[in-house]
Amino acid sequence: MRPSSIAARYLLSCALLIAQTAHGQPGPDQATEARNKAVAMRVFDEIFNQGKFSVADDVYAPDFRNHGLLRTVDLKADQDAVHAEKKAFPDLRMSVEDLLAEGDKVAVLWTMRGTHTGSGYAGLPATGTPVEVRGITIWRFQDGRIREEWTSWSDSAAYLQMLVHLRWWLAFAGLVVLAIVIVLERLLWSLVSKTFAGRRRVHGS
Repeated sequence: MRPSSIAARYLLSCALLIAQTAHGQPGPDQATEARNKAVAMRVFDEIFNQGKFSVADDVYAPDFRNHGLLRTVDLKADQDAVHAEKKAFPDLRMSVEDLLAEGDKVAVLWTMRGTHTGSGYAGLPATGTPVEVRGITIWRFQDGRIREEWTSWSDSAAYLQMLVHLRWWLAFAGLVVLAIVIVLERLLWSLVSKTFAGRRRVHGS
């Protein structure tokens, strides 16, 4: 290929790129970021809100890793937790407050709302508690799928909201414990009394 032809093609490519930018058409990086953001929205809209758990096979990489504060889990453990949350909060809704993408990462500010009408959440029975918590998730994408995750949210805030509704349970538990203590105390006193009464009869005879 002649040098003049190479130069002409280079100038044409530059002109087309400038024209696309001027007309607001996304470049390659912008297209990738838009695709990643669309995949991120599927996690909230389809998996969490609609309960379409099979979507996880499409949006997560097979070797996905969720880097928690204390441990890193694989895709199965991650989705088991999602199933448990959806079971405990059947009306669970995840609202995306903000969504940012840069390079191969997407950051999401979200709010979770739901009513604790199911069991299996941290071992607590259903409390009927309306729960609302906010968190941030960062995902790293690879080939259009989520490869890694870092999430931060206050699970203690959710527990606290549920425990407030468990006050009558706590009062009942306190009464049960008190009754057990009284019964044990009486049994112990009866045992001690019989022991001393037996000794008096032995010494008296």
